[in-house]
Amino acid sequence: MRIAIFDYRVTSRNPAGSCHLAILRALAREHEFTVFSVQFENPDPERIVWVRVPVPLRPMALLFLAFHLFSPALYIWHCLKTRKPFDLVQSVESNLGFGGLIYAHFSHTTYLNTGQPVSSGLRGWLRWFDHALHAVVEPYRFRLAEHIVVPSRGLQQELRTAFPFSGAKIEVIANPIPVHQLERPASFDRDSFRGELALHPADVVCVFCALGHFERKGLPLLIEALRSPTLDSVKLVVVGGEPDLLKTYKVRASQAGVESKIRFVGFQQDARPYLWSANAFVLPSAYETFSLAAYEAAAAGLPVIAPALNGICDLLVDGETGFLIDPTASSITSALERLLQTPPDELINIGARAQKAASSYSIERFTENWQRLYQRWPYSTRKTLSNSKAHSANVSSWPSNEQS
Repeated sequence: MRIAIFDYRVTSRNPAGSCHLAILRALAREHEFTVFSVQFENPDPERIVWVRVPVPLRPMALLFLAFHLFSPALYIWHCLKTRKPFDLVQSVESNLGFGGLIYAHFSHTTYLNTGQPVSSGLRGWLRWFDHALHAVVEPYRFRLAEHIVVPSRGLQQELRTAFPFSGAKIEVIANPIPVHQLERPASFDRDSFRGELALHPADVVCVFCALGHFERKGLPLLIEALRSPTLDSVKLVVVGGEPDLLKTYKVRASQAGVESKIRFVGFQQDARPYLWSANAFVLPSAYETFSLAAYEAAAAGLPVIAPALNGICDLLVDGETGFLIDPTASSITSALERLLQTPPDELINIGARAQKAASSYSIERFTENWQRLYQRWPYSTRKTLSNSKAHSANVSSWPSNEQS
């Protein structure tokens, strides 16, 4: 089957893009893929064609508009050049004005309707404008799509609520987690790695991972919580963030008087050592659709401290695989106090249970589910509606079409 994939960044550092990379690596020998993107880490240049979309990546609102303008023209040019039609056009959310399959990793309409605060400054308002542009286009795109794939049951429900006409079209395929690669090797020297970060072996270390969006991910609340004198032995490692964003948050940490408790390490090609050196993972986010970071932390054997958000609620059981919180500074403080009061052996057991819970979300299972979806294509409204009861009964592919 000839498949066209439209995605801004098909790279390992982009949540949706990394999922597309997993599909491409596994299925490039079975299908003909052409990727229309701004950035692409092509895993198989001999088999996968890349059509570069020459538009700026920032600001996101401009990227959204420019991608809508240039991508269709490049698609038509490519089809005329090759004289080969595509069997399937697959896009991310409302980032493209056409295509039968939407791979939705976010509900911008729902996010805006929850009344999330706008981050301060020009960056925050541009981000809000990007959400608003997506929200305007979402009803049109979801109505025209033949099929919609989402990574969590929570996001599935959000889309069904916001766009009732889309309910029967939605299938859940959980995001892929490289579970075996995230297991801490016996050879890893945690004390030595902590020493490189000026952390003591006796410190209780929490790790916070996010590509950006620190406001939405709850880092300000975490900084506020660390001001509590009961958490003097807690240290925080922040993985991710552009240099200008890190500079802003270093100032905020200093103003809060907790700069000695936080290590900002920026983007890392390999975040696993930071997970392996920690005692727990904390993500006091206000909105998630799956949270790869939380699942990867669990797969690395860490207790997860987070709210019961989309995706996370399927992983996190309070006291069993981590500690549930509300996205407030006081709730985070209470959870970190529970962390300090939990015996080390029990923390290891909690991490082991979290690791077992995350083990169901393997890359192999993810790509098997996508292969089944491609084998069932083409969809039609009539076919999708006739299968809606089956979808509701078996919650589609969460985390696999097979019973897990």
